[in-house]
Amino acid sequence: MKIEHVNKDNLESILPLIAEYQRFYAVAEIDMERNRKFFTQFAQENDRGALHLLTLDQLAIGFSTIYFTYSSTLAKEVAVLNDLYVTSAHRGKGYGKALLQHARSFVQSKGLARLQWLTAHDNVTAQQLYDSLGARKSQWCFYAMDV
Repeated sequence: MKIEHVNKDNLESILPLIAEYQRFYAVAEIDMERNRKFFTQFAQENDRGALHLLTLDQLAIGFSTIYFTYSSTLAKEVAVLNDLYVTSAHRGKGYGKALLQHARSFVQSKGLARLQWLTAHDNVTAQQLYDSLGARKSQWCFYAMDV
């Protein structure tokens, strides 16, 4: 198992996983070229976020996307684990845990105050993983408004 930062050499191998993730969350229109253009920004060091790829025997099986932002209540920089995905054939084998632990270490290395994320209410499997790692559920409600 290997977890590495996505770069120009491995970007193409993560794009099918991103499309699988989008299908999992019932995205109506999956556009590979838009995905390529959007995620290319994370194929280099930048101050907006990071994209990590998990491979097993050189096969891409998972990824995480981390965005950097701010917390007004903490008055500090924090990170949002926006995406965490492992292919269905590899779930339940510790790879999601490895990605999450890698994300935590990465965020700590950046000196950020917190790693935070959302998950769907019905994604019980993911919630069990998060609970097992000592993450605490927030009491905040999530809202979204299309613009």
